[in-house]
Amino acid sequence: MKLKLKYLFALLSILPFYTKAQLHTQPINLPKYDFQKMHFGFALGFNSADFVVKKVRDFNLLDSVYSVESSSSIGLNLTILANLRIGNYFDLRFLPTLSFAQRNLDYTLLYNDSTPLAKTKKVESTYLEFPLELKYKSKRVNNYRAYVIAGFKYGIDMVSQAKVKAEDPDVIKLSRQDYGYEIGFGFDFYMTYFKFSPEIKMYTGMKNLIIPENTIFSSPIEALYSKTFTVSFTFE
Repeated sequence: MKLKLKYLFALLSILPFYTKAQLHTQPINLPKYDFQKMHFGFALGFNSADFVVKKVRDFNLLDSVYSVESSSSIGLNLTILANLRIGNYFDLRFLPTLSFAQRNLDYTLLYNDSTPLAKTKKVESTYLEFPLELKYKSKRVNNYRAYVIAGFKYGIDMVSQAKVKAEDPDVIKLSRQDYGYEIGFGFDFYMTYFKFSPEIKMYTGMKNLIIPENTIFSSPIEALYSKTFTVSFTFE
């Protein structure tokens, strides 16, 4: 047992020197990459879109709606990236994005004290988004770097039914425009010919999207705000 412990301590004692040696011998990819004033790229991502639901004040007095909740679905993001270097540790990024998303509103309905009926309304959106982000980067260590991002995003839903004139009881009308803030983090991996960056972001909408109407699905809701998580993979 003592002999095994000696071997373990010996291994642990040489491990830092081995790691340091490995770091020094690792070839540096794209050594001049970070000194570019501007560069471009693209990203592929997956989103989980949801709503923050604010119910009307007298919700409990409604006869036909017992509950309304939001649930998320998985969507797809396609992004073009323009990156402007503004310092050793700061970049400004503009990321026009085409986002395909689906959000669900799950209702429990009650008619004349009958058995509760579950009803789900799917809200499909195709957003053209324009995020502007500030990126703060850590010091580069060989071919790796961590970063955090924060910024503002404006979006237009190109398939919104906001302009439907007739009051359709089965349609939940939402505003075409949305805006809010984003925060996130990621890692830069400097490959031989390009930079690869996995990234996680959270978007919080600041605009109330619901268009008030006197229908069974719209009237219980006072406000709807977007909430989206995105995992993306950037190639620059």
